[in-house]
Order: sequence, then C-alpha cells, then structure tokens
Amino acid sequence: MKSLTPLLLILLFACSNPASNQQDSSVPVPKRIPANLSPVPLPQSKAGAQQGEPFLFTSPDGEVYLSWIETTDSLTHRLQFARLADSAWTTPVTIASGRNWFVNWADYPQMATDGEGHFMATWLQKSGKGTYAYDIMMSTSNGGVIWTDPVTLNEDGKEAEHGFVSIAPYPGKGFLVSWLDGRLTKPMPAGSHDHEGHGGGAMTLRVATFDTAGRKTGESEVDNRTCDCCQTSIAVGSSGPVVVYRDRSENETRDIWKASMLDGKWQTPEPVSLDQWIINGCPVNGPHLEVNGNRAAVAWFTSAKNSAGVYTAFSSDGGRSFREKIRVHDSLPLGRVDLVLADSSTAMVSWMEGGQILARAVHADGETGPVYFISKNSAARSAGFPQMTLSGKKLVFAWTDADTKRIMTAVMVL
Repeated sequence: MKSLTPLLLILLFACSNPASNQQDSSVPVPKRIPANLSPVPLPQSKAGAQQGEPFLFTSPDGEVYLSWIETTDSLTHRLQFARLADSAWTTPVTIASGRNWFVNWADYPQMATDGEGHFMATWLQKSGKGTYAYDIMMSTSNGGVIWTDPVTLNEDGKEAEHGFVSIAPYPGKGFLVSWLDGRLTKPMPAGSHDHEGHGGGAMTLRVATFDTAGRKTGESEVDNRTCDCCQTSIAVGSSGPVVVYRDRSENETRDIWKASMLDGKWQTPEPVSLDQWIINGCPVNGPHLEVNGNRAAVAWFTSAKNSAGVYTAFSSDGGRSFREKIRVHDSLPLGRVDLVLADSSTAMVSWMEGGQILARAVHADGETGPVYFISKNSAARSAGFPQMTLSGKKLVFAWTDADTKRIMTAVMVL
C-alpha cells in the first residue's frame, strides 16, 4: 500500500527454520513517509500477561473488531476480542480459554461477524503428542457476549495438522471457512523428517459452510496439494465465493492460486500469477484477498528467481480472474502482507521490510502512492503478522511489539 538510506536484506527459509536478517550497508533504501497515526491503546491486561496473534476484521456494517491471545503463563491462554468505539477499544470479551492450545506466530486465531449479531471464532488446540497434531476449534455467539462451548471444526479425527483458517460472512447462509488440512499426511518412519517438518503426505485445502448457529452445512476439498503453512484468504463477492492460497506443485513451485465457486461447486483452481517460485520448503507467507461486489484485489509475497517482492492484482469480476500483477515494493521486503480495498480501483497494501511495517496505495492502472512508515518492529517470529483493516476512511493497524509482548494499534485517516 528519492533520497536513499541503508536496507536490511532479508533471507527467507522454510517454515521449520526462523528467518534471519543480514545488514548490507551498500544497498540503498528509499525514504519512507511517516504515517499520520493516532495510537489507540488496548485496555490493560492482567499483570504479567503477554499479548500476541492479533487479527483485525471489519464487519459488513462497518464495525472494527480486534481479536488476540492473552497468555498468563506458558500453558494458559485466552482468546479475547474488543470493538473499536470512536477512538477507544471496548472492554475485552473472552471467547474461550484453555491450557492445551497450539499457539503459533503465523497461524493466528480468526474472528468474523455478519453485522447482524452473529459471530464465529476459531483457534488451535492440541490433539495428540506430535508436534503438528492439532485441531481447529470453533465457537459461535449471538451478540458476541456469550459464546458456545467449543467444537472441532475439522471432523476427520486424525492427529494431524489443521490450521491457517480464514472466515468470511456468507450472506443468507452464515459463514464460509477455509483451512489447510493435514488429514492425508502420512507419518514418517522413526528417525526421519521431511523438509517441511510435517508428515510425508500432501496438505490439502478445504472449505466448509456453516449456518449462524455454527452447524456445518457443507464441506469440500478444493485443492489436494498445497503449501503446508501459508495463510489462506476467503471472501464473497457478487460472483460468489473465492479463496486464494499458496499452491505446491510436484516440482516445488509455490505460487498463489485461487478457486471460485460456481453453482454451488468449487471449480478447478487456477494460478493468480505464474511467478514460478521454486522453494524446497514453506515460506510461511500467505496471500490476502478482499472482494467488494464485482471488485477484488489480492496481495502476496514471492521470491521467484531469488528476487523478493510484494505484488497485487485486481479483478473486475469478483475474483474469478485477475489482471497482470503490479509491483508494490520498492526495496527488498520480508512479506507478511495485508490488503484492503479503499475504493473500486485502489487497494492499500501493507507488508514488512526487515523491522519496518510499511504500507502504500496501489491503483488498478498500475500507479502507486508513496510508501508510508507505520512502525518499527522486529523481523523475528515473535513480531507475528501485522494486521490492517478499513472502515470508512479509518485505516486501522495492529501489530505485536516483539520487545514488550503487547499489541499496539493505531488509526490512519485516509
């Protein structure tokens, strides 16, 4: 979403290895324009508690919600949420709590509401002793105050990896949920370990529909081989549901693909862009999609041909097809993208570059605005994925401060 200064060169590794940074003072970086932000502090948490895994969501009626995990010790977690009322967050509401959760810097909980009082939230819970044995737990609420007892969203009963959820309100039907599902992964022989850090089978993409009471009304396998730990993103426009995700081919090409629903059936997935990124491991960098009527845009990170970049592409048919990609970055990004549609022909894209959170406007005709500096942070996993959402002219940001382990939020008026 020029005079020059030094740049942090980012090297990406597989999801089983942390990203590392190298300082290269010989590589210049363009100046950034400090964004005119108004901080909005969260209510004080319990003494000694840590916050993380923020997620922002704007409901169809324009209300902004923030969910996050509060950790009081290494085993006790609470999923909470608050609503942005004028220039302050409301008193947090606890959705669920537990001591056997799987808490991950990149696979954060999700929460959505249809703007008519119906809420859905998901988080991860251990299902076995294996490192990657966990399920997706789900709870719903009518009003957002009292939440139902948790149930398992994936019903395969396998002690395998399930996560990277995305939720979208599905007008007239309830909610649409996408996730990565490891039910077909096969355990590796004792003493062995594949390069993904997971089982030996293929990760799949599944999508299900739920009514407003949380009852599952349909489920489909959309893609039978995907990248193992990149976020999914789902939305519903005038042409119906669309889901975007990172695919994984037999030769380890991991580009962004999309699938559309037509007449109640998911169509054969197609690439959003043929970047031809071949990487022998998951980059932990998923796309983000937003659809408004027949207008859509998607943002993603790639390092095809060893050239790191953030790109976006627009659609005029609700996401069924996308135009040529537009370069967003002007230096070497780390990824961790987010995107909102500011109007019918403009998207605001955010991403990380080293320890900086940046954003810039991108127009459908290929023009880009200045790069705004949102905040300084760490490129470490503990900083997580910065979040962004839009309500009217208010662009809301949220991120985890890696040093204080607290969530920071701020508003920028467009």
